[in-house]
Amino acid sequence: MSDLKKIVIDDVEIEVDPALTLIQACEQAGIEIPRFCYHERLSIAGNCRMCLVEVVGGPPKPAASCAMQVRDLRPGPEGQPPVVKTNSPMVKKAREGVMEFLLINHPLDCPICDQGGECDLQDQAMAYGVDFSRFREPKRAVDNMDLGPLVGTAMTRCISCTRCVRFITEVAGMPELGQTGRGEDAEITSYLGQTLDSEMQGNIVDLCPVGALTSKPYAFTARPWELTKTESIDVMDALGSNIRVDTKGREVMRILPRNHDGVNEEWLSDKSRYAWDGLRRQRLDKPYIRENGKLRPASWGEALSKAAEAMQSGKVAGLVGDLAPVEAVYALKELIGDKGVIECRLDGAKLPAGNRSAYVGTASVEDIENAEMILLVGTNPRAEAPVLNARIRKAWAKGAKVALIGQPVDLTYDYTHIGTGREALSELAAMDHSDKRGVPGVMIVGQGALTLDGGKGVLADAMKAADKAQSKFLVLHTAASRVGALDLGAVNAGGVEGALDGASVVYSLGADEIDIPDGPTVIYQGSHGDRGAHRADIILPAAAWTEENGLFVNTEGRPQLAMRAGFPPGEAKENWAILRALSAEMGQTLPFDSLAQLRAKLVEDVPHLKAIDTVPVNDWQPIDAAGEGSGEFGLAITDHYLTNPILRASTLMAELQAGVRDRKAGKLAAE
Repeated sequence: MSDLKKIVIDDVEIEVDPALTLIQACEQAGIEIPRFCYHERLSIAGNCRMCLVEVVGGPPKPAASCAMQVRDLRPGPEGQPPVVKTNSPMVKKAREGVMEFLLINHPLDCPICDQGGECDLQDQAMAYGVDFSRFREPKRAVDNMDLGPLVGTAMTRCISCTRCVRFITEVAGMPELGQTGRGEDAEITSYLGQTLDSEMQGNIVDLCPVGALTSKPYAFTARPWELTKTESIDVMDALGSNIRVDTKGREVMRILPRNHDGVNEEWLSDKSRYAWDGLRRQRLDKPYIRENGKLRPASWGEALSKAAEAMQSGKVAGLVGDLAPVEAVYALKELIGDKGVIECRLDGAKLPAGNRSAYVGTASVEDIENAEMILLVGTNPRAEAPVLNARIRKAWAKGAKVALIGQPVDLTYDYTHIGTGREALSELAAMDHSDKRGVPGVMIVGQGALTLDGGKGVLADAMKAADKAQSKFLVLHTAASRVGALDLGAVNAGGVEGALDGASVVYSLGADEIDIPDGPTVIYQGSHGDRGAHRADIILPAAAWTEENGLFVNTEGRPQLAMRAGFPPGEAKENWAILRALSAEMGQTLPFDSLAQLRAKLVEDVPHLKAIDTVPVNDWQPIDAAGEGSGEFGLAITDHYLTNPILRASTLMAELQAGVRDRKAGKLAAE
């Protein structure tokens, strides 16, 4: 940081970094400056003029505080610190004038506008505007755009702040919006009238300071003051984005991102934002037992006694699904004990338990931003974790070089394609990378590389190359429950095949991404009637992730708490409570009666889970399996919007995936 510079803001003298803009300096001084176009994560546009301040000794007119740096201020005549005023008569008059201009064409439809109650224009007109307008001309009207099933438009309300254009171009990397025309004819529009393709388009709804862009699925269903707000964690991918779940009664009405600089900044992927649609459909709300090939409803007592009887009949294979909280995995592991084995790597990834540097890595998500070299191995981060992909794009925009080994895909930024599979990685691992030492770098290994037969060799070679270049290492998971389950050692030597081999009972803890062969009795504990429930002999209905308190460990190894926002439907129960009740039925009662007691046992066994929201430092332990396996890396995710039972139950996600398929099919060129 350069030397600090003294400035006086509203008679308070503070020292700030000269590279800061005046709006940031005012924030450091605790003074709020109104703004519409300025956003700290987007480039500076300087086109709304709401953030005007008076610079004493400068030109005799107000200055835009978002576009002027502290270093541009001149000292007083005798070397005194520069003086900035944010509430002088000149500033007050300027703000009133700007607000009057903004409202010339703005429609007076607040009562039916979906942003009513959480609208920046409303709030700032109240705080900084005047209660009359001198304009009597008719207001302009603009045609609405069709941006697809997620973002609703009412473009007559648009104030041309261009936040949506800057976000979709700079952060999402999909320049699909722009501004045309000048003066009163200026309007934001999509190119060639297309709908938006980005996996992060929902963020433009949050960014819009007026009601021009609104959430189509949420529109007219609730007002902000009617909602109960719960801070939680997203489980639709393994990034663990921080979210806020808004509920009305028992229903989840919407999901919004929370700011967390270390994980998701303030962005959220569309499938995480709109997944609540699937929480209402295809829910399991009572226990079922299969008789004569058909499932019939049963009481909890009957279902548990039947499950207990099955559990004691032979080898048990416990399968951990993608959305299971750590507490449920721990309870299942304790319940199975020495009666069988437990397995969480349902996709067949060759990840070793016990070596955290091999299944998590040594990098944090934040390290990506400051990296100068990024190597992607067998991963498509745009499909597997769109918010993480935006972070890689941010590093690329700063000048980082990105390379990929794996299937060529559109990642929204340029990269060097080194090869498609195992051979390219082996060559890379054999090279001398001493020239890269001292250059901050991150290697990101995806599940598409680790699910090969020689996945262990892939991991060994990747770690060897990272070691030679002294770069940070990160394993990008696709399942929210995976890292927590690996922390608990929920693996067995033979993988999924080894677990199912000779098993007479399969206990499926929400395992919907795997086909269980005929033969064993299947006990399915989960929230949705998906693939796992269709194969089940006994169904124990469980809470979804918004309906119970749970611990999830994200892809960088950060433990985070998901908080309960509502209650499960019908007779469904919390996951850990079902396993505790089943253990009592089996006569092997687990040693906890509450979630607090379970967590106390959990952190006793795995101490780092106690450090909520911190990324533990993992000891670097390279593994030795070089030369194993061959072949091309696949893609871990093919249907981005349909990766778990909650998403597959959503009609909205089905519509989005159909749109992706249509775009892939492509248009026929005119002959």
